[in-house]
Amino acid sequence: MLWKKTDYTGWGRALTATGEIARPERRSALDAILRDGLIPAIGMRRSYGDACLNDGGRAIDMTRLDRMLSFDAKTGILDVEAGARVGEIAAAFAPKGWLPAVMPGTGFATVGGCIAQDVHGKNHHNAGSFCQHVASLTLLTAKGPVEVSPEKTPALFRATAGGLGQTGVIVSARLKLLAAKGDVMVVTERRIADWDEFLARLDASDATYSVGWIDATATGAALGRGILEEGETGSGLIPQRPTSRKVPFNAPRFALSGPVVRLFNHAYYRRVPETGRTVVKPISDFFFPLDKIHDWNKLYGKAGFHQFQCVVPIASAPALREMLNRIATSGLASPLAVLKRMGPGRGGYMSFPMEGYTLAVDFPNRAEARELIRRLETQTIAAGGRVYFAKDSLAEGVDIGAMYPEIADWRKETAKADPEGRLATDLTRRLSLRSAP
Repeated sequence: MLWKKTDYTGWGRALTATGEIARPERRSALDAILRDGLIPAIGMRRSYGDACLNDGGRAIDMTRLDRMLSFDAKTGILDVEAGARVGEIAAAFAPKGWLPAVMPGTGFATVGGCIAQDVHGKNHHNAGSFCQHVASLTLLTAKGPVEVSPEKTPALFRATAGGLGQTGVIVSARLKLLAAKGDVMVVTERRIADWDEFLARLDASDATYSVGWIDATATGAALGRGILEEGETGSGLIPQRPTSRKVPFNAPRFALSGPVVRLFNHAYYRRVPETGRTVVKPISDFFFPLDKIHDWNKLYGKAGFHQFQCVVPIASAPALREMLNRIATSGLASPLAVLKRMGPGRGGYMSFPMEGYTLAVDFPNRAEARELIRRLETQTIAAGGRVYFAKDSLAEGVDIGAMYPEIADWRKETAKADPEGRLATDLTRRLSLRSAP
């Protein structure tokens, strides 16, 4: 197998790594690579920070191991290799009346990555997390291949679900797809005037899918205003798909300056009529709205960006409001800010979701933004919440045990699956996840 020395980053591009990467195309090639020991696996590198980085070491790019192996139309069970992309699965099976049960905000995420982060989607309030719909998976550990399932190997499954790839290399999975009414989305959009109304609307929503865009620059009485989207699968004529665009170069710093973002957010808020509206969209436009803008991360310039995403319990909603107020008055937020209601579902010891509210906001990679995010992390812990490792790139010295109380169980299983710590990544080293601090 040819190893190629490469400079690479996560999606946020603020953190970088240099190391050798191999891209096997068949299981036999993967087995040959791992013959001398475990090596971290990576996918499309859509994690924003350093979860997918191994600076100075080797990594296995799994994106060529992307075949859909078999499908049972009676049960909705899909056998698929770990490098397959969620968006490709949705495109292939939506016309047949099936969708991945949980989809993150980008269709470029691989199945292996979705398992390693136990991702959530716009239906977490009723469908839970990605790994709650994984019937089983094949894992290559230091002791060889292991079939892992919630029933037969519950501890190892819970350590692998949201386990950041630290129990072995995920080779393939059996996914329980969700029956869909058709291959389009019927979406109701409405303006939300402020924070209190937003939470009330999210709590009352009985839609299968719901997500809120927040104007993270609005202050005062307008704090928390935004747009709520509620969606259901449906059938009908598919609107003409807009032509995809590509950001050709790194944008200058002023492109996302405070005044520009405020003007954009003002206009975006008013794109929806005061009375609301119902529209029909292609599946991808609803679930993966930014995917049609290739390399959109370049809008933040060469320095990249950081995303802060936390979840707090329902009772801590006032604390989350305080965080949003801090963000809104900082003048640093981008147009990309999302609010969702989460249910209790989670698949693993280190899975991010908890019942409550999750807020995600992008910030340009500047000193003042990094300081703001660190303060937000402190507020998150005080509120009984947690930060999302798929997005984190800055946390250091934080109380991981307070955010993830089952970390001792996870460490026990990772130590058995990878006793030499060969699967450690920049993120696990930065946060000392594999050993108690």
